[in-house]
Amino acid sequence: MIDTGTIATLSRRVAKRLRKPPVGWVRFGSLRRTEPVSRLYGWDRGRPIDRYYIETFLTAHGSLITGAVLEIGERVYTERFGRGVTRADMLHVDQVDGATYVADLTDAAVVPSDSYDCVILTQTLHLIFDMSAALQTIRRILKPGGVLLCTVPGISQVADGDWNKTWYWSLTPRAAERLLSAHFPPEAIDVQAFGNVLSATAFLQGLADRELRPKELAVADPEYPVIVTVVARKDDVAQ
Repeated sequence: MIDTGTIATLSRRVAKRLRKPPVGWVRFGSLRRTEPVSRLYGWDRGRPIDRYYIETFLTAHGSLITGAVLEIGERVYTERFGRGVTRADMLHVDQVDGATYVADLTDAAVVPSDSYDCVILTQTLHLIFDMSAALQTIRRILKPGGVLLCTVPGISQVADGDWNKTWYWSLTPRAAERLLSAHFPPEAIDVQAFGNVLSATAFLQGLADRELRPKELAVADPEYPVIVTVVARKDDVAQ
């Protein structure tokens, strides 16, 4: 049995950890800097924190990456997380090796309708100014009952040298829900937020996921979304 003295000591330790430091006593340490630790999102230090959340999301929904799959921009996640994939296609806005289709997602007429069981759209929707048009395309090319797996940035750097000229948006969970509900049945949309104030701070500084503890990464605070994820299923009846 734990004695009352031990309980009191533990209680004081917990209270000390939860107590907010007085004004002027916050210790920033290595983070007291106006230049981030990395402008490469943490790629130069390990796996970026946003990728930790994205891959956690795809791991949890790997059973949906099956049948005919279209991934936007690459095939990496189809190959890594797919289960029972019978067709792995890729759409890219530029002519790149391995692209099945070269098209703008807002008007991808070359992609046939009702063709895919799953579309993977990670960290791309925010690069398209007309997000609604892109989602309309995705809905069109999904088979009835097909599913979209989508991730978008919340709290983030915008330092991407390749894409920051077309980085138009970051989304809150509520914004993502409203945006998707114009194209998918509201009851078939699941929006989640990953991140908390610590992981958001670390991500803005460009730290890698290994620089935080797993239990720190696992805390989800919807008021500090680093990554917003969406699972949206097309209605079962062909339009």
